[in-house]
Amino acid sequence: MRRGIAASALVASLALAATACGGGSSDSKSDGPVTITWWDTSNATNEAPTYKTLVQKFEAANKNIKVKYVNVPFDQAQNKFDTAAGASGAPDVLRSEVGWTPAFAKKGYFLPLDGTEALADKAKFEPNLIKQAQYQGKTYGVPLVTDTLALVYNKDLFKKAGITTPPKTWDELKSDAAKVKDKTGQDGYWGSTAGYYGQPFLYGEGTDTVDVAAKKVTVDSPAAKKAYATWLSLFSGKGLHKADTTADAYAHIMDAFSNGKVAAIIQGPWENTNIYKGSAFKDKTNLGVAVVPAGSTGKAEAPTGGHNLAVYAGSDKAHQAAALKFVNFMTSASSQETIALKNATLPTRTDAYTAKVTADPGTAGFQSVLSAAQPRPSLPEYGSLWAPLDTELPKIASGKESLDQGLSNASTAIGKLVPDFSK
Repeated sequence: MRRGIAASALVASLALAATACGGGSSDSKSDGPVTITWWDTSNATNEAPTYKTLVQKFEAANKNIKVKYVNVPFDQAQNKFDTAAGASGAPDVLRSEVGWTPAFAKKGYFLPLDGTEALADKAKFEPNLIKQAQYQGKTYGVPLVTDTLALVYNKDLFKKAGITTPPKTWDELKSDAAKVKDKTGQDGYWGSTAGYYGQPFLYGEGTDTVDVAAKKVTVDSPAAKKAYATWLSLFSGKGLHKADTTADAYAHIMDAFSNGKVAAIIQGPWENTNIYKGSAFKDKTNLGVAVVPAGSTGKAEAPTGGHNLAVYAGSDKAHQAAALKFVNFMTSASSQETIALKNATLPTRTDAYTAKVTADPGTAGFQSVLSAAQPRPSLPEYGSLWAPLDTELPKIASGKESLDQGLSNASTAIGKLVPDFSK
């Protein structure tokens, strides 16, 4: 949900904010249990049940703390929290996407966690994930799950096509897609028109939407145009599925891959459980995971994603103390192992990668490609820079707009989000 779409959306947002018990409020006597509110942004069907079970386990071990669990749709949570925090009525704990963390820290909505109980195990977490949770030298989130994009593929379809190793370049992907079509009749690759899924193409040309160090918008630079030209070329040709620019494109791509109608897509580990439900992956070992193909520079990189648990700075001391204890529990090695086993997502701390966790082929596969993940730059606005691309890329892919015009439009829109950057 984007801010300002409709009055009804704002009313709904404020109503949800009113259910939180942060903002210095107290819903219990000083000597009674403290009730904290947690907004969980995970998938309500596939992931949330695991988190609800952990909440119950936490409450059983901490009789003086109650947790009010609220599942908030991921695509609405950022704006809802922004509205609620601005009105001093935000939840005590938020499952914050890594890109939101510095943005909300900049606004003063998140509590610095350095030296608190929440970060007692700081040394156990992957250093680059801690770095992504920081803003101006302070840490505002504890990494809960991490992810990146990878080329996920159907091993059986690749084998039938005579493909023994996953493609290492985009040109090899095109060639493999044609082989899959010839040998199996299925498409070999189906690409996305969403902005986030275009990042590997940019990284493969050594560029990004912006150059933070130079404070420059680069989404329509020569390198970026080359990257998106490669992206565009993957929507036409033998075995390459045409671009889907409908509102349900994501679901269409996932359904096709999960049921063996397309051999490879670019996807993240958050979809592992859904993939396993498909007819093509009743045998989980049929799922292959490889580093995204490389661009002309030889770079094969994808963005580091994931979610942190953050504590609302507007809550009173009693609620903050309870929230810090809760965050510590939810990000412990034991909890992360449970989450990984149930949801097939990636832990953020090395001691959570137990033998049981890495026995899952999807989890093990994505763990192997994490070294090729590129941390996001320290820019609070960075997570919002894909929205203009979400608007322009479908127009480009459908032929309604030229590549140059679409990227020029995106550059103008991104420039408004980072007004102190040059173009």
